[in-house]
Amino acid sequence: MSSEQILKNTNADILDEFNASIMFDKELYTQDIKGSIAHSQMLCEQGILTKEEQLEIENGLFQVKNEIETDQFKFSLEYEDIHMAIENRLTQIIGEPGKKLHTARSRNDQVATDFRLYVQEKTLKIKDQLKELVSTFVEISNKHTTTLIPGMTHLQHAQPLNFGYHLLAYANMFKRDFQRFESSYERNNYCPLGSAALAGTPHDINRGSTSEKLGFTAPTSHAMDTVSDRDFALEILFNISTSMMHVSRIAEELVTWSSYEFQFIRISDEYATTSSIMPQKKNPDVPELLRGKTGRVYGNLISLFTVMKALPLAYNKDTQEDKEGVFDSVKTIEISLKILNEVIKTMIVNNDKMESACKVGHLSATDLADFLVKKKNMPFRTAYYITKDVVEKANSLDKDISELSISEIRESNDEIKDIDEELLMYLDLRNSMNARTSFGGTSTIQTENQLKDFENWLKNN
Repeated sequence: MSSEQILKNTNADILDEFNASIMFDKELYTQDIKGSIAHSQMLCEQGILTKEEQLEIENGLFQVKNEIETDQFKFSLEYEDIHMAIENRLTQIIGEPGKKLHTARSRNDQVATDFRLYVQEKTLKIKDQLKELVSTFVEISNKHTTTLIPGMTHLQHAQPLNFGYHLLAYANMFKRDFQRFESSYERNNYCPLGSAALAGTPHDINRGSTSEKLGFTAPTSHAMDTVSDRDFALEILFNISTSMMHVSRIAEELVTWSSYEFQFIRISDEYATTSSIMPQKKNPDVPELLRGKTGRVYGNLISLFTVMKALPLAYNKDTQEDKEGVFDSVKTIEISLKILNEVIKTMIVNNDKMESACKVGHLSATDLADFLVKKKNMPFRTAYYITKDVVEKANSLDKDISELSISEIRESNDEIKDIDEELLMYLDLRNSMNARTSFGGTSTIQTENQLKDFENWLKNN
């Protein structure tokens, strides 16, 4: 063989590898077989296939499925994608009837159906995982409706909260994520099969029958839009990215809370590691990795946005690039939600450390200003500056504002030299937390009301 022939053969091999998707879209084999069985049943109902041909096709497809799941199926670049690989093997098994399966469909609507089925199935699974995670946050929150923790803004101590309330902020985030996946499922639950290449088919098919068999709400309404649409894939990538952003935020808190400077929690040994050279160290590797995984799902979302941004109608080969990122993001969030759930369940909460931290940063200072507004009818801005004087007094005595005596408070500003001792109750940290009784606030009563709402939501979803 000449060097020119060798180069030509080598280039052909490279092109086959470049063009084929079989090595990653084989992930869709169950959806492809499910869609083909439904399609064959519809063709039979319409008199396009005989009953005998349909049964041969269906039984042959079950054999192919078994071969794939028992590692007997040979995946080869020769057949380019999972659709052609399955159809070719089916024809080898049953002969001529296998060649009739592709009647009234194209690989364009076939892949759109397979991929949409995959996305819909994963949407439901991720939704269930999110509900389980919300349930865990609710369970832990129920135990900590009176446990004090410093609430922060700008990473500076701001006001006292209860820890259950803090955790419910994340329960709300993951509840919204659940609702996003739920909304996406309903919006995207329409069947592409029967759209054919881009303009429908002249065959007398019943798209409603196929749609019903596959569990869709109805067929899609426009063939050209259907075969070129990947909004459903972008939606699951966006939903995953948003959920992973929330995972990353709680992971960051877990890293911070478990540090020596905070010691608010201790991460279970199962989800932390020791240093390779410093035996005294315990590293929050799992939360750090959860935080880091967020970057890859963002990348997958931006990648597909970029692929789709300038595609003319209808189908283009570019959309072959839609699947790997979705497969990767789905696997990433599935394992991340599972692990985060276990980390939260097994963490040990250090109530005393949290409460001690509340005595740093004058967390009840706002309560003094509110007291002056309510009890002394002062303008808030005047009360604000008086409170600053009291804080400076506390700093000079190396005390927290909640630890000042009434005489020390009176000494800080002439306008409050006769202030009532009732003020001391307002400056108490636990009273400060429980004073936030407005709807959605951090008081124990309001937190318990929020927990009841979550428990009702969990029962009804």
